[in-house]
Amino acid sequence: MESQCEMDLKNVQTYILMKIQNYLSFLPILFPIIVVFTLSGMVTDDKSTLKGNVVDAINSLPVSEVEVSLWLNSKFKHKVITTGSGKFEFSGVEPGSYDVHASKPGYKTKILKSVALDAAQTKNISIAMIKAVQEVSEITPPNKSEKKQSVVMDAVSEEYEYSSAPQSILSITAEEFNTEQYDYLPENEFKDALREPLSTFSIDVDRASYANMRRHLMSGTLPPIDAVRIEELINYFDYEYQGPSKNEPFNLHTEVAECPWNNDHKLLKVGLQAQTMDDQLMPPSNLTFLIDVSGSMQQANKLPLLKRAMEMLVENLRPQDKVAIVVYAGAAGLVLESTYGNNKLAIKEAINNLRAGGSTAGGAGIKLAYRVATENYIRNGNNRIILATDGDFNVGASSDGELVRLIESKRETGVYLTVLGFGNGNLKDSRMEKLADNGNGNYAYIDNIMEARKVLIKELGGTLYTLANDVKIQIEFNPAHIKSYKLIGYENRMLQAQDFNDDKKDAGEIGSGHTVTALYELVPQEAEDVTMPIDELKYQTSKINQKGNELLTLKVRYKIPGQTTSKLMIKEVSDSNRKFENATQNFRFAVSVAMFGMVLRRSDHKGSSSYVSIVKIARGSKGEDKEGYRSEFIRLVELASDLDNYKLSQQQK
Repeated sequence: MESQCEMDLKNVQTYILMKIQNYLSFLPILFPIIVVFTLSGMVTDDKSTLKGNVVDAINSLPVSEVEVSLWLNSKFKHKVITTGSGKFEFSGVEPGSYDVHASKPGYKTKILKSVALDAAQTKNISIAMIKAVQEVSEITPPNKSEKKQSVVMDAVSEEYEYSSAPQSILSITAEEFNTEQYDYLPENEFKDALREPLSTFSIDVDRASYANMRRHLMSGTLPPIDAVRIEELINYFDYEYQGPSKNEPFNLHTEVAECPWNNDHKLLKVGLQAQTMDDQLMPPSNLTFLIDVSGSMQQANKLPLLKRAMEMLVENLRPQDKVAIVVYAGAAGLVLESTYGNNKLAIKEAINNLRAGGSTAGGAGIKLAYRVATENYIRNGNNRIILATDGDFNVGASSDGELVRLIESKRETGVYLTVLGFGNGNLKDSRMEKLADNGNGNYAYIDNIMEARKVLIKELGGTLYTLANDVKIQIEFNPAHIKSYKLIGYENRMLQAQDFNDDKKDAGEIGSGHTVTALYELVPQEAEDVTMPIDELKYQTSKINQKGNELLTLKVRYKIPGQTTSKLMIKEVSDSNRKFENATQNFRFAVSVAMFGMVLRRSDHKGSSSYVSIVKIARGSKGEDKEGYRSEFIRLVELASDLDNYKLSQQQK
């Protein structure tokens, strides 16, 4: 017979088993909840955030489109791209000691070692990057049979360090090391028409930025923001403006219509159409080719492409034209004395014998080229040096300041300078643009043989024969109708108001058949103000003259080649209240190109501009498009859209 104690123990055991069964019956429901709370606690409590900004070490300006990556124990973990203001952020990062790598073409790769992230920590860092100024030589290990090691330059110590990181993310071989240089190009802002009624700038017929942008897109990358000069994109295309009378070198065209990215605003188009001269009636040409044959020109899209382009040009030389060839590498030399165009065999033979190798003494080559050009000077002819290079000067006069002063000192010889840019990886875009601007010439970038044909064959007259020097535009806006205005592009062509009447002030040149187009965004008086407010003046007041329906007065100054006194053209412009869809075909297509430039530059003023709206406008204003350039533009916009979407998807991963 069981004792009372044993019975009590059994009752307790039975009670405990019942409770356990009850808890187990709820386990399928409780388990997911427990797991969720546990995981959420892990995410909330343990994961860290690393954020910061990237700036240029020299001027402290933000650097956009920098690839910032995290590495843990030499293994790649995360990657982001800096925003337009140079900012980046990694969230949900496991605690640990990371190496932070920042890389961008044209800058030395910066590596921050052992950045410690504690659990649930938010850390801010700043990365200062130094622009790359020299190409890295490929380093060969002592044993030549071993695989060549990739090299990364540390931006702080400027020493090389070997890395086991994957090639696509971190390391840069000598062939791929990118030292392309573009000037920082801050966007024009809106100006108050009452306080700053005058807008003055030099015209620009350079078109290099468009071809360079195309090269970037065709290679699968979006162009750097500062490589996009909107006025050069617009002026890449010809517009069907009416030509001038025989007494003027060019004609003025204006048009005002609604702004498609902000319907409350208007757009003003200013167009110049130069005379088109018959090729056979042009004055004789004295051409001196100055050709970079340094080691950096060996690539197929550099010297070999240039030689093919020159042979095309030779076929179009007339008997009265002359050609000389100066080359420079470690030293400068004359490889072809000035030779008349009917001796094509001798010219082609000199071209075919060109070989690349050595360092780049660009300054010495420029001096020799000017000496050869002046010795063979043709009075009332077209005397021009054609500099073909990637711009990578590294011997003798090589700084931008030295080279610009050298070019300026030669400007009074009457010899013009055309610069043709070639290649990628070490393209010195900013340097070549400065040389052309200060040498009374133009700058083109040649990325393929079709562009060579466009520049040196189709547009030969505009490239080589100048109709007007120092062409400057000044617009006075009527504050009775215009509250504020903004010039789209031309950022590095802006002039002071007093420069317009100064005939000693250098400005742009316009050649045979050239069209020049500029766009302004206008804010009418009835629209919301977009400028920062300024306190009322204490000592003066402004009196506004209505002048009827006039929006503005357009003034243009120019010099006939060989003359020192400028001529003046004036045109008053009124508002037609035209809707955008009713604007001319030229107007609408030029606007689509400007919109593309603003989107590529991530402009704060692009409004509702998008790849979709750009394509729609461009297709509706393509016109006859005999050469196919406008159709190509549409394809490039679609390609940029695909690349941008891919880039965004990668950032979101």
